[in-house]
Amino acid sequence: MKIEQIYTGCIAHAAYYLESNGEAAIFDPLREVQPYIDKATKDNASIKYIFETHFHADFVSGHLDLAQKTGAKIVYGPTANPNFEAIIAEDNQEFKIGNYTVKAIHTPGHTLESTCYLLTDENGKQHGIITGDTLFIGDVGRPDLAQKLVSDLTQEKLAGMLFDSLRNKIMPLADDLIVYPNHGAGSACGKNMSKETTDTLGNQKKVNYALRANMTKEEFTAELLDGLGAPPAYFPQNVLMNIQGYDSLETVMNKANTPMNAAAFKAAAGQSEALILDVRHENEFIKEHIPGSIFIGLQGNFAPWVGALIMDVKQPILLVAPEGKEKETITRLSRVGFDNCLGYLEGGIETWKTAGFEVDTIISITPEQFAADKDTSGLAVIDARKPGEFSAEHVEGAINIPLDFVNDQLAEVPKNADFYLHCAGGYRSVIMASILKARGYHNMINVEKGISGIRQSNVPLTKFVCPSTLN
Repeated sequence: MKIEQIYTGCIAHAAYYLESNGEAAIFDPLREVQPYIDKATKDNASIKYIFETHFHADFVSGHLDLAQKTGAKIVYGPTANPNFEAIIAEDNQEFKIGNYTVKAIHTPGHTLESTCYLLTDENGKQHGIITGDTLFIGDVGRPDLAQKLVSDLTQEKLAGMLFDSLRNKIMPLADDLIVYPNHGAGSACGKNMSKETTDTLGNQKKVNYALRANMTKEEFTAELLDGLGAPPAYFPQNVLMNIQGYDSLETVMNKANTPMNAAAFKAAAGQSEALILDVRHENEFIKEHIPGSIFIGLQGNFAPWVGALIMDVKQPILLVAPEGKEKETITRLSRVGFDNCLGYLEGGIETWKTAGFEVDTIISITPEQFAADKDTSGLAVIDARKPGEFSAEHVEGAINIPLDFVNDQLAEVPKNADFYLHCAGGYRSVIMASILKARGYHNMINVEKGISGIRQSNVPLTKFVCPSTLN
């Protein structure tokens, strides 16, 4: 018997592979399912079940492709109503995987159908629990996603359900039980997740704020909802794809894996209203890029930023990618439901330049140049980091316009005067610069290395001071 976590860092996602005595199960699979099939083949096992903890919002699950390829049965918890054949488990219903037992425990709160799966080994020992987005390491799932699709449920009602699920279904379990969550730090499905991706339930009872002893439902709800930002716009669209179905990954790949010469690429951009997405490194984009293209580099949190900033999963996309990275880019777009990729620029930016087409640049300076020029230039400074990062430490007098909300805060961006733009390390500021340039703003000066570089210069920074240190 073995239980294996399969973690994908770029979207902070954990799937699980369980194998016992020639049978296997996959929990919360990603869109690309061949690695799971290969694991089972290596173990001489057949995949019997595909367990889903809930209808995911932050990625498109691979349940349909995996079921079609293996004949495995898809399992959801109570109240789920998918538009495809699936087993809708009853609360406490048990499933056999070889000598292992998987018990479905209905834990509504994050969503109505949210279900955890308790794992019991061949000796009757409860080994672990796959918790989906019900319980994370250091946090619990946000309750404001499902209510976007179910109008009669408020986030307060779902938070109350989650409180009951945790207290009545999860916390009474043994302290040595291993918690296997669906996400880790970096996911937008919670707000305080640990970088650790597993822990014992007993330790979580000690350190997780949401499992605090003697906590009232009202206190739980208030703490859970405090500080929640708006969920990314693509979340409801991914939920609907997971409920209603989607094209196979092979269909998406065959459509998108279309090389285009520069002339064809330019024509496609003009005829289809496609967005040109450049996924190279930010330093390459700064140096030269196709005018009007949007930068979101593969080396960062690529897929979540695509979903947060492009928003409509049906948006036609044309790719500028590093040579050999085209298929990887298409795959990673498909993970968050962006299936309408029309093709890519064969030969990359060099092909575009060879054809004699125009390129654009971003003015970019070192932190040392910023330090030397800031006071005498009198230019505004825009900080593209999240509010919490900004509050902890920022350049004196800077304006905080988080990248997530640049489309909502365009009025705060100087239109007729140059301004400095930075983030934490240089990735997000270039994304923002590309978005601003596509909207007609060409007056930004990007600060390389962001606050990490500025911190090493002599630019004064405003730091958060804990009130307790003022006494």
